[in-house]
Amino acid sequence: MTRRNYQMRQRAAAQDETRERIVRATMLLHDSQGVAATSFADIAKSAGVGAATVHRHFPNLGALVSACGAHVWEEMKPPVPGQAIALFEGLTTREERLERLVEELDRFYRRGALRLERASADRPHVAELDGFLRAVEAGVTDLVREALALESLPEPAFQLVQALTDFPVWLSIQRVEIAEAARKHLLVRLLGSAVEAVMQIDPA
Repeated sequence: MTRRNYQMRQRAAAQDETRERIVRATMLLHDSQGVAATSFADIAKSAGVGAATVHRHFPNLGALVSACGAHVWEEMKPPVPGQAIALFEGLTTREERLERLVEELDRFYRRGALRLERASADRPHVAELDGFLRAVEAGVTDLVREALALESLPEPAFQLVQALTDFPVWLSIQRVEIAEAARKHLLVRLLGSAVEAVMQIDPA
C-alpha cells in the first residue's frame, strides 16, 4: 500500500467515525427531547464537532433522521412483512394465534416504546419519521393479518380488530395497574371478543 493510499484510508476511517459519532449523539438527543426540538447546534455540541461538520455529513434534517432511522430499525427489530407466517406455523386455534400475536407485539412495543413515542409526536413535522412509522405499521399489519388468517374477515372488520393492536392502544393498556400475565390474558380475550363481534357486522 502506498503512503497516499494509506492516508486516504485513514481519512475515510476518520470521516466514518465522525459520522457515526454525530448519529449516536443525535439519537440520544432525540430520545431525551424529541426530534423536532433538537437543533443542529445541539447535535454539534453533543458530538464534540462544529456545526459545519454536522452539515457537511448531513445537509438537512431529513438526511440525519434517515441515518438515525437505520440504526433505530436495527435496535427495535420491528416485524417485517413476509416474515409472520413462520411465527404462527403449527398454531391451529384462534386463542393460540392471538396469544402469539400478543406476545410478539408486546416484545416489539417494549423494545421500541420510547422511539415510537418520540417519532409519533413529531410525525406531522418530519416526513422521514412518517416514512419510518409507515414501514413499522406495515410490519405490524402483516403480523396481525397472519394471526387472523384463519378467520376470513372482510377488510373493514379486520381493520377494526387491528385498531386494538396499535401502539397508542398498547401504551394506554400498559398504564393500567394489573399483573402482566393478567394484562396479556385480557388482551387476548379482548381481541377474541372483537373478532366475534365484527363477524356479526353486516358489511352493507
